[in-house]
Amino acid sequence: MAKKGIHVFLAFLLLCFSASCMATKDLSAEEETYSGTQLEDDGHIVIGFSQVGSESDWRNANTQSFKDTFTTANGYYLLYEDAQQKQENQLRAVRNFILQEVDYIILDPIIETGWETVLMEAKDAGIPVIVVDRQVSVADESLYTCWVGSNFKAEGKRAAKWLENYLKEQGRANEQIEIVTLQGTLESTAQRGRTAGFRKILKKNKHWNMLEYKSGDFTQAKGQEVMEHFLNTYEQIDVVISENDNMTFGAVEAILAAGKTCGPQGDIIVLSFDAVRAALQFMQQGKINADFECNPLLGPIVLDIIEQLEKGEKVEKIQYVKEQYFDTSMDLGAILEERAY
Repeated sequence: MAKKGIHVFLAFLLLCFSASCMATKDLSAEEETYSGTQLEDDGHIVIGFSQVGSESDWRNANTQSFKDTFTTANGYYLLYEDAQQKQENQLRAVRNFILQEVDYIILDPIIETGWETVLMEAKDAGIPVIVVDRQVSVADESLYTCWVGSNFKAEGKRAAKWLENYLKEQGRANEQIEIVTLQGTLESTAQRGRTAGFRKILKKNKHWNMLEYKSGDFTQAKGQEVMEHFLNTYEQIDVVISENDNMTFGAVEAILAAGKTCGPQGDIIVLSFDAVRAALQFMQQGKINADFECNPLLGPIVLDIIEQLEKGEKVEKIQYVKEQYFDTSMDLGAILEERAY
């Protein structure tokens, strides 16, 4: 693919003088800035990356993975935009990338819908779009090159099957189990998949009662707020399903503040998703029963995809990352020593 360095630079200058311009900068490991001569002459591949935000530890690890991968040493310039949880910011960022004539666009969409027009604009401009983490819902799948991320529905099923086995081991298989769910941002791919996956197993367990689903927007503060609502509303809660670790941290705070306990020795079983280091440390402290991994290290996979595209090779449309789960029966100390995030 021909590099478009001079066009990138000229468009960048134009956008900097526009009131609607979002500050665009490289987030490579060296935090470099680039002159027009650099962009014009050195043949680096220019990547525009629109990220959801920085709402969670998982998100920060995901951003860092791309930052560490798409460096000048590897032959790339990474132009990064933090959408701050607003789709309108992402739409603006993608259009800015198109005007800058980047070589590739990486998009982690806040929600699945509303992307047809801007993706068509990218396609018309001849810029491949690689969707990561969350998915897009479009009638024409040729509008993006491929998607890379987690099988969120499988994660939800895995959590429910773990709970089934755990309750059997505890002699509670025939006991009425009252459950609440802290959902992520509604209509995001992770929320939809995890909720649907858990619900499929829930329906097969006649003794499980889902008291309420409520969104905590994947943030710790909202997670604490939602858990406080659950505790004030329901007299008995046996299980908390929290669709990401940061909401779980808030939920645990609310549980302990209410004078209750959680984890393997506590009143409430807590299942979480993402499996970041801080969550595994919470598990070591006996506050979380199990955590279901969502691997944020997508940068190297996307790098491989771009290298294949540069060679003119076809790539798989859907690419899942490998994941596992963790619980208190495991050697968490050893796992944390090797944990990259």
